[in-house]
Amino acid sequence: MGPLGPGSIILIAIVALLIFGPKKLPELGKAAGNTLREFKNATKGLADDDDDKKKKDEK
Repeated sequence: MGPLGPGSIILIAIVALLIFGPKKLPELGKAAGNTLREFKNATKGLADDDDDKKKKDEK
């Protein structure tokens, strides 16, 4: 399975619009963005913790 092409993205957007409607779609996009931001921050925190532990072990 390769990357999504422009046709696939348009099809997914149309199906989402039909399922959720135009009023609910921006709210879902905002919620998805917030979720991705929180996940990114959490994984960055885990990576920082690992780096701190490695630095302590080197000393």
